[in-house]
Amino acid sequence: MTSSTLLTPTRTSGPGDPPAGRLSRSDERTYVRSLVVLDTAVLVLAVLVGYLARFGRTDDPTGSDIPYVIVAPGLVLVWLISLKALGCYDDQVLGYGADEYRRVYSAGLRLAGGVAIAGYIFDMGVSRGFLAISFAVGTVGLEVARFAARKRLHRARSRGAGWSRKVLVVGDTAHVLELVHTLRREPYAGYQVVGACIPDALLAPVPQRLGDVPVVGSFRGIPEAATAIGADTVAVTASGELTATRLRRLGWQLEGTGVDLVVAPALTDVAGPRIHTRPVAGLPLIHVEAPEFRGARKLVKGFVDRAASSLALALLAPLLMVIALAIKVDSRGPVLFRQTRVGQGGREFGVWKFRTMVVNADALLAELSARNETDGLMFKMRDDPRVTRVGRLLRKWSLDELPQLVNVVCGQMSLVGPRPPLPSEVARYDGDVARRLLVKPGMTGLWQVSGRSDLSWEDGIRLDLYYVENWSLAADLTILWKTFGAVLNSRGAY
Repeated sequence: MTSSTLLTPTRTSGPGDPPAGRLSRSDERTYVRSLVVLDTAVLVLAVLVGYLARFGRTDDPTGSDIPYVIVAPGLVLVWLISLKALGCYDDQVLGYGADEYRRVYSAGLRLAGGVAIAGYIFDMGVSRGFLAISFAVGTVGLEVARFAARKRLHRARSRGAGWSRKVLVVGDTAHVLELVHTLRREPYAGYQVVGACIPDALLAPVPQRLGDVPVVGSFRGIPEAATAIGADTVAVTASGELTATRLRRLGWQLEGTGVDLVVAPALTDVAGPRIHTRPVAGLPLIHVEAPEFRGARKLVKGFVDRAASSLALALLAPLLMVIALAIKVDSRGPVLFRQTRVGQGGREFGVWKFRTMVVNADALLAELSARNETDGLMFKMRDDPRVTRVGRLLRKWSLDELPQLVNVVCGQMSLVGPRPPLPSEVARYDGDVARRLLVKPGMTGLWQVSGRSDLSWEDGIRLDLYYVENWSLAADLTILWKTFGAVLNSRGAY
């Protein structure tokens, strides 16, 4: 969700084992086979649960003419075929993005609909309870299993192991470096840069490197360079010498080699739902919809924010009382801390938090300014002496931010959004950064699930602007889900 470069894949793989990227392809096949085994185990368990929940016994139910000993394995087999038919094992969707989950869900939904229609037409007599329970358990189980498999793959990729695409980047020097930086910023996406090709005019008589990426050739020998370094993907970025004709010929040259061709346009930080490719006069024009800052979806988002926050306040009331008591016992001063922040449209409001510092924390800030551990406009310090004992615990688990639920109920904040900035920060915003104020600030956001205080100022701003431009209710739910994992890991919390 948070990748800032759009990769538009063009399949060029041919039959047989390709010479390039053989190890990567082997890792890919191993991962796919493990997914098939995992999916099979989940589906077998699902139909078993459905059978036991419906009939309460392991043999065929009395009085039934339906041979469930055949129906159950048949359902598992047809379900696996449905997963395959909808591309749930396609390497273009595995390991990154939401499309994998959507396809798995769609496979179960379509199969359930097909079975229901077939059962009605042919009057097969299979228990509807058995089918309903099996499909419900199977669909949820497949999604959970895919999530667990993906997390394991992401951890392996972050360590430099696991199945990843070996990428040869092609383009001008500046654009190559930019794409390399973008791909390495999110290693769990699975694009490992192994070399670069640059224009002929930039080649030197001695071996060159762009950063730590070796230059392995020019535009004249891209397929040969990919084969030489074992790349299974060629990523083309901007270059004046790569005309439409040369790019088309490159696609032809890669046919049958097992090397995929992807194009990284100069357009960045735009999410998929805002992008539509339409062929016009033989050209695949990319149409980009404008960001949505008002309308029905915003009203729904506001309603969901207030309803969910009100419910959370009611459920968390006992915890809030315990935290308030702990703060009062631990140190002198008020329980709550109110600070002026800037919200949507530049309007100032008072954000509420549990107090985690001593009462004269602002007065001590000037003495600590030289020990700031972040760049940009924020002050962050891992071992800040102003933080109390209880405050350190509250910050570790982000419990100090729970009173902001009141701000959400009052309509000043959202559950998900950019970090609420201080007026002193906003006063130094330039035109781009000021776009953060087009939406309500949030209790959590991409900045929190991506590292919080461990992020640089630039990365934090990039994530905030990405959210502003590409927010959606589905993305909000994903961020809220990831927030729980970020809080449990305590990454960047200080």
